[in-house]
Amino acid sequence: MSTPTDETHPRVTIAHDYITQRGGAEKVVLALHRAFPDAPVYTTLFEPELTYPEFADVEVIPSALNRVRLFRRSHRLALPFLAGAAHSVRVPAKHTIVSTSGWAHGFRTTGSKIVYCYSPARWLYQRDAYLGSTKLTAQRIALNLMSPFLKRWDRKRAATATKYFAISTVVKQRIRDAYGIDAEVLPAPHSIDIALPQEPVDLAPIGNPGGFYLCISRLLPYKNVDAVIEAFNDLGYPLVVVGAGPEEKRLASLAGPNVLMLKDLTDGQMRWLYQRSEAVVSASFEDFGLTPIEAAAYGKHSIVLRWGGFLDTIREGETGVYFDAPEPKAIAAAVEESRRIEWDSELIRKHTELFSEEHFARRLRQEIESIEMPATTS
Repeated sequence: MSTPTDETHPRVTIAHDYITQRGGAEKVVLALHRAFPDAPVYTTLFEPELTYPEFADVEVIPSALNRVRLFRRSHRLALPFLAGAAHSVRVPAKHTIVSTSGWAHGFRTTGSKIVYCYSPARWLYQRDAYLGSTKLTAQRIALNLMSPFLKRWDRKRAATATKYFAISTVVKQRIRDAYGIDAEVLPAPHSIDIALPQEPVDLAPIGNPGGFYLCISRLLPYKNVDAVIEAFNDLGYPLVVVGAGPEEKRLASLAGPNVLMLKDLTDGQMRWLYQRSEAVVSASFEDFGLTPIEAAAYGKHSIVLRWGGFLDTIREGETGVYFDAPEPKAIAAAVEESRRIEWDSELIRKHTELFSEEHFARRLRQEIESIEMPATTS
C-alpha cells in the first residue's frame, strides 16, 4: 500500500458503507466530518431523503451503484452487488478513516486506512440475528450461496487496514475472531447538545403523558422492539417508539393504546422527547448503543439488555438497570425495578463526558499523527 505523493489528494477522507438511513453509524460519520470538515465522504449508496439533513453540507461521493434508485431506497436489495461496488470505489487520500460494519473497509485506498468498526459483517457472522428468521427466504438462500466468496473477500480487505478501532469490547472480540486483528476500543461519541432548541411532538394519541418511556431504534429483527412493545402493553405505562424499518407494519399491529410509533423526527423533536422522557428502553443486541448516552446527556437513565456494547456504556444502579433476556416479562420487571430507584440526574449527565466528540476526534488525530511521524522524522 503506497502513500500518495500527489499534493492534490486530500489529507483526510472519510468512507462509510452506505448513507441511506438515520442511525447511530450515520451520526458517527457526521461527527467524523465535524472533526475533519474538509474531508469528502465516499460511500456505495447515498439517499439524502432517508438520512440526516446535515449531510446536505457534506461532499458525499457515491459509487456507480447509486444510479439504481431501488438500491438507494433499500440497501439490502443491493447485497449481491455491494462487494463489487465497494471494490470499485477508489479513495485518493493520504489517510482514510473508514466507518464500517461490512463494506467500506473494502474500498481501495492510496494511503493509510484507519478502520472504525461497528461490527464485522452481521450477514456473514451473525446471519440469524441479521435476517431475523431461520426460514429459507430468497435473501437467506442468496447469502448461503455467496457466503464463502464474501468471507474471503471480507477478510482479505480487512487485512489492508493500517489500524483497527472497535466501537466496544464485544466488537473487539468479534474482530479478533473474524480477522485475527487486535483492535483498540474507541467508544462512539454522542452529539447531543442540550442547549439547542427543542420542537414539541404531538403525544395526544397516548394522552399527552408527562413521564413516558422512550425506545429509539431501527425497526429490525435483532432490535427486539416487539418485546419492548409487548412489555409496555402489559405494564400500561406510556411508550414512544421512534424509528423506521422493515418491521414497521408488524410492530404497529402489536402496539396497544398506550404505545405511540413515530419516525422521521427532527433533531429538535428528539431533544424534546429526551428531555421529557422518564427513561430510555432497549432490548436490542447492540454492539454499542448510542441512545443511552444521548439520554444520559439529559440526566435520564436507561433500561437495557445485559449484552454487548451496553456493558461498556451503562453503570448498573447509577446510570441504568439491566434485564437478562429480550423478553416482555424481563423487560417489565426491569422497568418496575427502575421506578424504585432514586436516580441522580447530575451523576448520569457527568457519565457522558467519557463519550464526548472531543475525546473521539483527539484519538483519531493522534493516530494520524503517529502514522505521519516516521515520514516526518526520516
